[in-house]
Amino acid sequence: MTVERALRLIAGFIILASLALGYYVSHYWLILTAFVGINLLQSGFTNWCPMMYILKRFGLRDAGVQKP
Repeated sequence: MTVERALRLIAGFIILASLALGYYVSHYWLILTAFVGINLLQSGFTNWCPMMYILKRFGLRDAGVQKP
């Protein structure tokens, strides 16, 4: 699995989970949805994302890097 694919999976899961929590538990969970959206937006402009750094530290590779 690549960093980019894992990042999309994690972001999608967090967004769906926070929407469900916002609907069933408290509307304050929607702040988490906004945070993920803002982070994805700034990542599109700056090409830097804290989760990508964490995933690389766990050993996931970039999509452009071929496995030896």
